[in-house]
Amino acid sequence: MEGKAQVQEAIKIQGEVVRKLKSEKASKEQIDEEVAKLLELKAQLGGDDGKHQFVLKTAKGTRDYNPKQMAIREKVFNTIISCFKRHGAETIDTPVFELKETLTGKYGEDSKLIYDLKDQGGELLSLRYDLTVPFARYLAMNKITNIKRYHIAKVYRRDNPAMTRGRYREFYQCDFDIAGQYDAMIPDAECLKIVHEILSELDLGDFRIKVNDRRILDGMFAVCGVPDDKFRTICSTVDKLDKMPWEDVKKEMVNEKGLSEEAADQIGEYVSMQGGMDLAERLLQDQKMSQSKQACAGLSDIKLLFSYLQLFQVTDKVVFDLSLARGLDYYTGVIYEGVLTQAGVAPVSTEAQNGAPAEESVSVGSVAGGGRYDGLVGMFDPKSRKVPCVGVSIGIERIFSIMEQKAEASAEKVRTTEVQVMVASAQKNLLEERLKLLTELWNAGIKAEVMYKKNPKLLSQLQHCEESGIPLVAILGEQELKDGVVKLRVVATREEVDISRADLIGEIRRRTSEA
Repeated sequence: MEGKAQVQEAIKIQGEVVRKLKSEKASKEQIDEEVAKLLELKAQLGGDDGKHQFVLKTAKGTRDYNPKQMAIREKVFNTIISCFKRHGAETIDTPVFELKETLTGKYGEDSKLIYDLKDQGGELLSLRYDLTVPFARYLAMNKITNIKRYHIAKVYRRDNPAMTRGRYREFYQCDFDIAGQYDAMIPDAECLKIVHEILSELDLGDFRIKVNDRRILDGMFAVCGVPDDKFRTICSTVDKLDKMPWEDVKKEMVNEKGLSEEAADQIGEYVSMQGGMDLAERLLQDQKMSQSKQACAGLSDIKLLFSYLQLFQVTDKVVFDLSLARGLDYYTGVIYEGVLTQAGVAPVSTEAQNGAPAEESVSVGSVAGGGRYDGLVGMFDPKSRKVPCVGVSIGIERIFSIMEQKAEASAEKVRTTEVQVMVASAQKNLLEERLKLLTELWNAGIKAEVMYKKNPKLLSQLQHCEESGIPLVAILGEQELKDGVVKLRVVATREEVDISRADLIGEIRRRTSEA
């Protein structure tokens, strides 16, 4: 009993914690976390009959998707997949877990977010963190030197989730990559075209695609006096500029990373620059930047990239932004990120700058990202053979958060099924006839259903159609059967026409293709 008393006391204390957070109007994530702890304590007590009570919740950083949410999600997936296919990509799949050593050392400071699986007395395994490293392993293992592929699958990160902004511990990634030895910037430009197409087609609002190059960043760090061994860690700090003001980024560079204040100030001057091909030309003439061979190579490629982007008609949305760093260690050349901006606002580099966003969509931030990673496949190849790669990842969860909010805000009803016609009866004892007609429709490839009752009321059958958005009803009655016809009712207008049984399938097809 003593144990039970301790748990009851813990429940009391935890209850106070939750009440206090609610009264202080703490963040939803914080409250949810403490409520989860409270539920777990309550579960330890068990029910009145001493049975163990289950805590009915999803794991932290995960969620379920109801039919309405899945309908929106499928629509988004279809848009993305059709774009990937339009650009000639094939698809692959890889296991959800990889050998731990495959993933280790590829993600810089983010490596601490990898989920390691418990040692089962065999191989040491980890859940995949992204789809790029498994792709590189796949290329090296199968000795593939060129492929254009897309891959849509779940990845796992032990991150602090921000569910409202579409950040989870389990989430989908949609990747498109071009591997192979090609002429400079042609595949890179196509990746940016793909981001432009997808974000335009999904109609999420105004967006910008920021572009930079790892070589420009490294060159900039070198000419600003950053020691070689600090490049990657300073790069990770610069990458936080979309979430933190420059003052905080500088503080981290100087106080935590040990960079001199002078070097930090010089970096500050460069990372505030944004522009297009003109900025690349200006930096090639820059006294300091022009001293770095690496930076000059990157700047020449940015110029070439912009010339191709002009031909692809996407320069209206692309901006060359020196603050873009992307924290992942494996990038070697061009890097880019698609960010949503408020309607009619210039490129936003901070998520909801320092305050509450005027519109929820702004706080979503980055919705696509990628770049060139020419060395990753070589890391896995026994002979260190390099396969140049460039790719893009579409942030499906964040896009999905916005689509969901838009669906909630609009009165438009989201259909969760694709049923085209309901087979209904107006009188009793017609179940067999309904099932016969239903079978004819199914065999003809028409999406149809019946109510699972012998004698359903006509009104409840029609109500079901209205509720679930089924456009047509095929009604059978004694008279219709005698005359060899079916009464076809249009749910929206309530118009009814008699159609001969032989013409019914053609008529349903005609009406549903028009809709």
